[in-house]
Amino acid sequence: MAENDIFRERGRSLEEEYFRKRDRELIEKMRLAAEAERNREELAKKSGLSDPALLEELRQLGFTPETITLLPLVPVLRMAWAEGGITSAERDLIVRLARSRGIVEGSEADRQLSAWMTRQPDESVFARAGRLIRAMLDARAPETSDLSADHLVEYCEQIASASGGIFGIGRISAEEKKLLASIADDLRSRQS
Repeated sequence: MAENDIFRERGRSLEEEYFRKRDRELIEKMRLAAEAERNREELAKKSGLSDPALLEELRQLGFTPETITLLPLVPVLRMAWAEGGITSAERDLIVRLARSRGIVEGSEADRQLSAWMTRQPDESVFARAGRLIRAMLDARAPETSDLSADHLVEYCEQIASASGGIFGIGRISAEEKKLLASIADDLRSRQS
């Protein structure tokens, strides 16, 4: 009989451990879901976007409430990468622009920007950014309230001319001119 009690006690102990483990997993799952919802709400607030599909697209591209300030800089980065790399003059202009946009040195957004200046972002970030920026501009998002499509195109022009040409001649290459026209069209075509 003592042996049966030992097996019964052991079984009860294993069962209790199983349910404790399941409870911990469910609590963690609920915690992660609540955190994801808080992040989505904060991203919606900072981006000015309420459309769940647009917010999901931002999340898929890796934007967080801490890095959403980078989205308007994506066309500028795209211009800087147009000829295969970012020059020191272009890097300096991008960093100055980032600081003027409130991106603090050492912040998560700054670290992401540095990574993008070292290694070119995936083409999907470039390809999808224009529509998302336009949506933020249209929504008058806090992160873009002082920007317009024209401002962004002007920043792109500054980047394009930062390292090119001799004595100011041919400062913007044909490839950069084509990309600049594409960025301008992308940002302005959606303007209300």
